[in-house]
Amino acid sequence: MNNKLQLLNKTFENKKVRTVWNPDEEKYYISVVDIVGVLTDSEYQTARNNWKIIKYRLKKEGNETVTKCNQLKLISEDGKNRLTDVVDLEGMFRIIESIPSKKAEPIKQWLAHLGKERIDEEYDPEITINRALEAYRRKGYSDEWINQRLKAIDARKGFTDELKNNGVESSREFADLTNLLTKIWSGYSVKEYKEYKGLTKENLRDNMTNMELVLNMLAEVTSTEISKSKDEKSKDNAKDSVIEGSTIAKNTREQIEKKTGKKIVTSKNNKNIKQIK
Repeated sequence: MNNKLQLLNKTFENKKVRTVWNPDEEKYYISVVDIVGVLTDSEYQTARNNWKIIKYRLKKEGNETVTKCNQLKLISEDGKNRLTDVVDLEGMFRIIESIPSKKAEPIKQWLAHLGKERIDEEYDPEITINRALEAYRRKGYSDEWINQRLKAIDARKGFTDELKNNGVESSREFADLTNLLTKIWSGYSVKEYKEYKGLTKENLRDNMTNMELVLNMLAEVTSTEISKSKDEKSKDNAKDSVIEGSTIAKNTREQIEKKTGKKIVTSKNNKNIKQIK
């Protein structure tokens, strides 16, 4: 764990669930005690005792999830920072399976939604266009930027659909190929790009200028079309197509920068909406 962790408070049925976002791993960690409290409908101290019993039983059974528990200092009920068992979403689902509770399914759905908050655009880009349009207008984006952003969403969907046609299935694989594409055309990995723009949990594309969006879209569209032109459908083909498509976008970026004398990849972000043009 690192010092960039974002400590958050989420709620499920008015019960606080302490969560932590790790930007390096791009995953949530959740307080086990808090989830146990929800599942057993118990207060904090009782939930702690329940977790100790459950943890002991799971260890005896050789449950790997328990051995992989991390401990982070989280603010407890007494207001002090105390080491608390946390696990990622996958681990939490496994723990829930071991605790009979009528709330198991609702909290599974809640956890799935929690994870989905971070990956909607990256791995599931079928966002309702009209809803997105209104949301961007409320935030103060220009119509020109919004138009480009919606086109980028459509391009993203075509890109991910073609990846799926090549056998790419897991969110990790989508993330790796997205990172590869971004690194090649922009010179920055997704993480580096976010850091350059001063972002943490914010969506990268929502903080791109028009030109950044255009080149990112060019990389995705070109990769998609190159992949479609090939008879072979495989993960290797998907990766090769991403490299070829994003290299074309990279070359285009370099030519534009040479002609204009201006860098396209910029630190501008939507914290000042007027910067996004």
